[in-house]
Amino acid sequence: MTGGLRILLALAMALVPGWAQAQSQDDATGLDRLTRRGDLLGWEAVGRVDLGNGMCTGVLIAPDLVLTAAHCVYDRATGRLRDAKSITFRAGYRDGRSVAESGVLRAVAHEGYDPATGTSAENIRHDAALLQLSRTIPAMTAAPFAIYSGGAQQGQVSVVSYGQGRSEAPSWQRACALLGRGEGLMAFNCDVTYGSSGAPVFMKEGNRARILSLVSAAVMDEAEKLSYGMELGPVVADLKRQLRSLPSRSLTGSASEGARRVGVGVRRLGNGSGGGAKFVRPGG
Repeated sequence: MTGGLRILLALAMALVPGWAQAQSQDDATGLDRLTRRGDLLGWEAVGRVDLGNGMCTGVLIAPDLVLTAAHCVYDRATGRLRDAKSITFRAGYRDGRSVAESGVLRAVAHEGYDPATGTSAENIRHDAALLQLSRTIPAMTAAPFAIYSGGAQQGQVSVVSYGQGRSEAPSWQRACALLGRGEGLMAFNCDVTYGSSGAPVFMKEGNRARILSLVSAAVMDEAEKLSYGMELGPVVADLKRQLRSLPSRSLTGSASEGARRVGVGVRRLGNGSGGGAKFVRPGG
């Protein structure tokens, strides 16, 4: 972990009683591959965001809106936003099939995210983007998730993600932990890797799973499993405002549905190096 992030995490988590005890608890479970259609039931709104030369994970928060990480929608070579037309969202993608898919009409990254500064506390805090789909995905096909509105400081969470070595089907980690939160940041002990950027971190609110955060950055070290996300409520409100400020464009109907087979065409992601916290971005 970089020194700056370690210091910031220590400062933020000092506000949370029992931080040390929570960190020491081994309450994380392994990953379950959601292979069969029945396995996917209830998680269809989580999908793969295909970027041409890489991928991320995204989640529907409305029939035509997908939430993902801001660093996914920037082209690393140019530092500019990717052309929305180069992005495809594949809801419930598994082994070449998706329950529905759509191109992207418009994309906005949070205005507080700066692609030039890399992994920083400020960027993790704002590492979210909103994709407006060119076709709506009916709720009966993939029901969107709501944003978590509670104030939990610690507790059990779960993650559904794609990633390096598991890009052909979503993996569900049924139980990992929110270790603490503060100053717009959250820390988890969830199992994430390259390609998991933008994956929703779920927490129960009542008896329903809500989106607590998105996977942004992680310590890529076997000895230390730590990932970071952001407080989503105000960030999503900002993104919706940004999207409304763009010139309006017409949607083109409903997304293609059913067991649609798609060509993969996604490069396997690099392993990366180093043990510091870094964005789990497409292409490593």
